[in-house]
Amino acid sequence: MFYIKLVYWTCPGLSSPLRPICDLRVLDHFIKEAWDAEAALRACKDACSTATNFTVPLTRVDFDVWEAMNIEEQAQEVQSGIHVLNEAISSLQASNQTDVLQSHIDASISNIASIRQVLRSLSIPEYVPPTSGGEDKEMQKVSSISELFQVHINFLRGKVRLLLANAPVCHQGVS
Repeated sequence: MFYIKLVYWTCPGLSSPLRPICDLRVLDHFIKEAWDAEAALRACKDACSTATNFTVPLTRVDFDVWEAMNIEEQAQEVQSGIHVLNEAISSLQASNQTDVLQSHIDASISNIASIRQVLRSLSIPEYVPPTSGGEDKEMQKVSSISELFQVHINFLRGKVRLLLANAPVCHQGVS
């Protein structure tokens, strides 16, 4: 994939190189893997169940509110959600899951780490957990692994995509 981007960068006629970190096809890859994990979980049913509730970020986006937020506030909301998703998915590693499910869990954790790296590369500040123990209004509970991965998909397709698509560094030099 990197080779293809490198070739694309050097194509004649491009006024400036495409920033690979701004290419939303990278995010699409992570979304596809999250879809694959969720589909595997739906097929798995009883063997992949857990009695645990998971705290996950809200995925709905009120576009008027989102647009009124500055980039730092948007970044904080995305980073907070990624942190919560990572905690929820990581909690599955200790459970005795099937090899197939375990591979999806490991891939999801790896993808979240990659998304964090993308955000760092875009100069988006890392998440700093609040010192107060108050309940975050941007969180909800889900009761199944399948729901957890559905939230993961929706969060990537929604808030993460919005943040990456509007990252200031991706629009420098674009007229």
